[in-house]
Amino acid sequence: MGLMAWFNKSIVDPLYQILSRGLEPKQLALSTALGITLGIFPICGVTVLLCGVAIALLRSLCHAPTVMLANFIATPLELSLVVPFLRFGEVMSGGPHFPLTSDALKKVFTGQASREVIISVAHALLGWLVAAPFILAALYIIFLPCFKVLVHKFNTVPLSPKKSPNSLAEVKLKVRDV
Repeated sequence: MGLMAWFNKSIVDPLYQILSRGLEPKQLALSTALGITLGIFPICGVTVLLCGVAIALLRSLCHAPTVMLANFIATPLELSLVVPFLRFGEVMSGGPHFPLTSDALKKVFTGQASREVIISVAHALLGWLVAAPFILAALYIIFLPCFKVLVHKFNTVPLSPKKSPNSLAEVKLKVRDV
């Protein structure tokens, strides 16, 4: 029961609050895709900083709580994708294959990183950099229809009304008539 209570408190409740605020599905899809894409960055502990920078740069184009929630949800993915990003980066650069042994991991954790370990980290970063735009685009395409349905279902605030060309003409006439 403790795991379900934690899951509801940490993921389901914040997601419901986000969906019920009347945000646009496009903004939610972009924010979620961005949070997951940055959340799988192959260096642990950096993703929150990356998300903060992205939120500051994109401002109103993204929704900060959604980006951070998606980043939090992506944490298990981050750890599972380090090796695929490493291998992809090795292929992209034509670099040597880095053997993943307990000795290499020990050197990383004790701060005795050799040149090979540093190159492998660079390969993982290269793999993520090349894959990230495709991951972001694919996630956005997947999440957009999902959020259209979810926002319609859980939204308690009406979405912003679409302005028709006629309403803009009426505003211009009213301004001219004054």
